[in-house]
Formats: sequence, C-alpha cells, structure tokens
Amino acid sequence: MTDTDASTVLDVCRRAREASFSLASMSRAEKDAALRMVADALEARSDEIVAANAIDVDRARSNGTSDALVDRLTLNTERLGAIADALREVADLPDPVGEVLRGYTLPNGLQVRQVRVPLGVVGMIYEARPNVTVDAAGLCLKSGNAALLRGSSSAYDTNVALVTVMQAALDAAGLPRDAIQLVPGTSHESVKHLMAARGLVDVLIPRGGAGLIKSVVEESIVPVIETGVGNCHVYVDADADIDKAISIIINSKTQRVSVCNAAETLLVHRGVADAFLPMALAALKEKGVTIHGDAAIAPYCADAGIGFADVTEDDWLAEYYSLDLAAGIVDSLDDAVDHIRRYTSGHTEAIVSDSVSATQRFVAQVDSAAVMVNASTRFTDGGEFGFGAEIGISTQKLHARGPMGLAELTSTKFVVTGDGHVRA
Repeated sequence: MTDTDASTVLDVCRRAREASFSLASMSRAEKDAALRMVADALEARSDEIVAANAIDVDRARSNGTSDALVDRLTLNTERLGAIADALREVADLPDPVGEVLRGYTLPNGLQVRQVRVPLGVVGMIYEARPNVTVDAAGLCLKSGNAALLRGSSSAYDTNVALVTVMQAALDAAGLPRDAIQLVPGTSHESVKHLMAARGLVDVLIPRGGAGLIKSVVEESIVPVIETGVGNCHVYVDADADIDKAISIIINSKTQRVSVCNAAETLLVHRGVADAFLPMALAALKEKGVTIHGDAAIAPYCADAGIGFADVTEDDWLAEYYSLDLAAGIVDSLDDAVDHIRRYTSGHTEAIVSDSVSATQRFVAQVDSAAVMVNASTRFTDGGEFGFGAEIGISTQKLHARGPMGLAELTSTKFVVTGDGHVRA
C-alpha cells in the first residue's frame, strides 16, 4: 500500500470526520486558546520550518520555477511572524458558530431559529503558497471544521513541517490532532481519492491556477466552492482624478505581482488618455512594467520608452504573475464594461472616477465578486476586509462569493423548539 492508495487517503478523511464531531461542540474559548498556542508554536519553531522551506525553494529554483512562484513559495521568519499574527487576529474575531440568523415564534407557539453551524470537514487543494496551509487550518479551526490540506508537491517539505508543528500545538491545547491533517501523497492520485470522498468530506476548496481549479470543479464528486483566477481590471474613466488613477494602477499592478488580486489589464477612457497616459506609463516604466497594448495605446508607449508588445487575445485573458500589463484605450464606460464582461475571471474590477453616475453604473453593470471604486484591486483580501486570514476568494455565486472568512465556512441548521407540539 502506498501513500496514494484510496484506503490511505480515506483513512485520513475518516479521522477528520471524527475530529469534526468534537470541534462542533467546542467553545469559543477552547478554540481561541488553541489558535494562540498554534501561533506561538509557529514562531517558537520557525527555524525548523524555514529550514524545511529552504529545501522546497532550492528544488523549485533547480526546476526553473519563475521568480514570482518562488516568491509565493518562500517563507522566512518575518513572513512566519505575519502568518502567526493572522492566527491571533482570527482568534480575536467573533465565533460564527451558534449565531442566530433569524428567529421567530409561530402562531402555534413553536419557536424557530436558524443558526450557524460548521460545514464539517473542509478539504483544501492548493498550489505553492504554504501560508495557505496555516490560514486554512486556522479559519477551519475557529469555525469548528476539521481541515484536510493538500498542498502542491513543490511545498511538500514546508507543509509537513507546518502541520507537524500545528498538530503538536493542538495536542498541547487538548484538541484532537486530526482536526488539522495533511492529505498524504504528492501525485494526482491522492487528489483524485480526496475528490471522491463524498460523505466523508463536506466541501473542497481549490486554490491556485486555472488548470487546478478546472480539474477539481470538473472531476470532484465532493461539493466544490470554486475560487477563480484573478484577471483583474482597472478602468480609468473620463472623470478620473489623474493622481489617484496613477497611484491606484501602480499599487494594483506592482505592489505584489504574484497574487490573484494584482491588476492584469488597464483600460483608459480616450477623453483622459492624453492627460493620464504619459505620467502613468512613466511611473510604470520605473517599476519595470511591460505593456501589452492595442494600436491606440502604442504611440503613448513609444513616447514613454516603456517595454511594449502588441496585445493578443491571450494577453487580454492572462493572469500574468509578472510585471506585464495588458492595456488599451476605450471610447466610453460602456466599452470598458463590455471589455470586462468579455475577458473577466469574475474576481475584482476597479473604476477610477469622480463621477457618481459613472461609478454607480460601473458597480451595477460589472458582475464580479468585488468592485473597487477609487481604490486598488489589492484590497480584495480577507485580511483587508476585516475577516482575519481568508481561505480563498470565491468567484462563484452560490453559498460564498468574494473573500471567504469565518462565516463562509459555516452552513445553517433550523432549531425548532416546542412543548409537546404535534402537527394536525
């Protein structure tokens, strides 16, 4: 029997199911204390985690992995400290379990309450980013769910170290160590077995590139919350404040290129192009950005001396993970909306405009999980939204949409209280 055998993976799922029963009835105080102990343990044992991560990083570089993906993979003491602090922030958040969403008394005297309850067992399938291992485990624990973590083989040594530390902390806190588990195996076979574990796993959340997400959505018989790639747009309207617009596109594109909420496309209203583009392109050039532009924007790029390539259909669809930006000039807000509808991944779109009517139309007509008005696309993030860490950003419309925090990791049940009531 190997670590990719169905029986091995299903055994992990069964243990997670048992752990979920214990977690469902735990108090907020118990869960919060455990989260803080996990955070402390990650910092106390940071040297061994960073050492394990160095093995993964060296292997990635030897395999020719891009700098952006290596950056996603890399952990250091500072990043571990930030991950631990995120867990403490989650501990400080209200516990969603038991929250009454609605309650009322029927004419016959029956009391009806709809309350939040844990989903049960949450499986995460994700790529490269080991911070997801801790974020997902922490959010699942706080919301009373057991976490099954299936990271990519590129982060295997790091994830083993992280889960080992977290399980030891759960033991010390008196919680079941099986509440946080790494799904065994590094091949796609173990992922297939996890996707077939209907009845043991309540929901799967894929987080990564388009290929991974498509595979899980199409092959899983376990319910899936779809997280999408981030082909995010920034539209600079005719009534935009130029300084604000430059600041927003620079931050959206260059603040961190290896994340899903980085901007990938810039659309500029023709009426503001002469005022905006020379300064914006000069600022983007300083950051090392290359423009993949249409014929209308090409002369501006030539004047600015910025790296330039003719835009292709694939460029409009791309999530670059690099200092590349698709860019074009549009004749109207309607043209911008039409472009976004054609190419968007449904993640985040931004408008820069001082026109109330323009921003209202944009918000109403753009159908994405998050719409920014005079703000960077980089704010689409659970932490920035006040959720603490996030488990992913959903681009679907059922159950959860946008950054998913604690509330999105719960379902509901109806609790009906009577006094010997029987139905006539």
